[in-house]
Amino acid sequence: MNEAAVEREIMETGVLIVGAGPAGLSAAIALKQRAPDLDVVVVEKSADIGGHILSGAVMDPAGLDALLPGWREEGAPVGPEVTSDSFVWLTETAGIAFPDALIPPIMKTRGAVIVSLGDLCRWLAERAEALGVDIFPATAAVDFVTGPKGEILGIVTGDMGVARDGSHKPGFAPGIELRARYTLIAEGARGSLAKRLIAQYGLDEGRAPQKYGLGIKEIWEIDPARHSPGKVEHFMGYPLGTATSGGGFCYHAGDNRIYLGLVAHLDYQNPTLSPYDEFQRFKHHPRIAALLEGGTCLSYGARALTSGGWQSIPKLAFPGGALIGCAAGFMNVPRLKAIHNAIRSAMAAASEVAAAIGEGRANDTIATLDEAVLASGIRDDLYPVRSVKPLWGRLGTVLGVGLAGMDMWGASLFRRSVLGGIVSDRPDFARLKPLSEVTPIAYPRPDGKISFSRSESVYRANIAHEEDQPVHLRLTDPDVPIRDNLPRYGEPAPLYCPAGVYEVVEEGGAPVFRIHAQNCVHCKTCDIKDPAQNITWVPPEGGSGPNYSGM
Repeated sequence: MNEAAVEREIMETGVLIVGAGPAGLSAAIALKQRAPDLDVVVVEKSADIGGHILSGAVMDPAGLDALLPGWREEGAPVGPEVTSDSFVWLTETAGIAFPDALIPPIMKTRGAVIVSLGDLCRWLAERAEALGVDIFPATAAVDFVTGPKGEILGIVTGDMGVARDGSHKPGFAPGIELRARYTLIAEGARGSLAKRLIAQYGLDEGRAPQKYGLGIKEIWEIDPARHSPGKVEHFMGYPLGTATSGGGFCYHAGDNRIYLGLVAHLDYQNPTLSPYDEFQRFKHHPRIAALLEGGTCLSYGARALTSGGWQSIPKLAFPGGALIGCAAGFMNVPRLKAIHNAIRSAMAAASEVAAAIGEGRANDTIATLDEAVLASGIRDDLYPVRSVKPLWGRLGTVLGVGLAGMDMWGASLFRRSVLGGIVSDRPDFARLKPLSEVTPIAYPRPDGKISFSRSESVYRANIAHEEDQPVHLRLTDPDVPIRDNLPRYGEPAPLYCPAGVYEVVEEGGAPVFRIHAQNCVHCKTCDIKDPAQNITWVPPEGGSGPNYSGM
């Protein structure tokens, strides 16, 4: 298809926001609070607001308190307040809770609430629209509109009705150019546009490599006798062991439901490790299996999350806009919380953008934006815990977490981080070892009761994906998976993918790499973990992908 031959409608607005997650919607609300007459547009690739949103989630209310102080009285759809919050070390058969007195104060959150982030985003969208924000779901942002000096003038939305071979199907509709005075990128972790911007403008120069985890989550309805609304548990140890950073979580929400999941940080070294299968093993631990007995799994999903912390935050402002929320990476790893910082970053960026527009500016670099965002509470939240992820990733769970705990106590008591100078040294994909240097991991077959095959789980993700469209998982070199990755790493894509997208099959006596793009849950793990960095995730046709409910 010849892009130059496609005529596109041009639509202009004041501020354009890519992504209707907590950061994007909070930015839209904050802009209208500061400049009610300013035109604000939000585009979202999901068919429905919240449909691609997945988080644990236990929310620190600090961000929402600042954005909408009356959110409790206005009926924000949040679950119970946290009544207990414990950290548990799992062996293969038992669980040992860490004494609360050993938990550093900076890991604790007052007034935290258990939320479905998808439900919360739908509510935020309603508030934004009530203020006059225009929100367009099922609209994927696939490219930039760039000015003569390289500044960002806006985005191009994806074409609809393109066949797998690139030809135009009946009903083809070209995407449009959305132009704005400033564009805020709020795509979440490893967004396709944010990835390009960071590389194009060198926004990560002088920063440690961004680190990621893969979060896998199920919602279960369990026996009311086993349900304790507001109970929060985080787990380390089994099944990931001491060499791989990450752990499980179980949050008791409302209506006899629990949010159950596992985060496997993607700097793991063994190419035969499968985060999905580790989650299945986690559910068979006696402590978890007893909770699930007689219960029903209602839904499934997976999503990459940023975990690099303070040292991996890129420059935020670029010519014509800024990165906000998890597109930049404001996760507090030891607290496993990011929603509050996504909202804080959005509010601060919105204030700077509104001020710039008030001065008659457009499409330039807002030099004051970075400091405004970090001064919003993000620096105070992330700087004291900046050593946690580097220590955990480089030294493992026992030594790394132990030293990180000591460092957090030092930060809590003396406002000093003795180990704060330790940084993550390599991107996640570069940590993978060759097959010849590891012991292969064998996983048991799922029982179909509390552990499931990938195909069963993908069904629960409620995916809608037109198969006759271009494959959105693009290989720079189609020969790399079999020629390079297979002999060296065993081609890890079928294992790190939590949705059965990738497969190596025998055809005519030779291995062949297959991509089942229709299974994709948009987690972005392949874009992050592929050891050859040969896979690029781009948005499929608008509206495609999972349609999560209650995640």
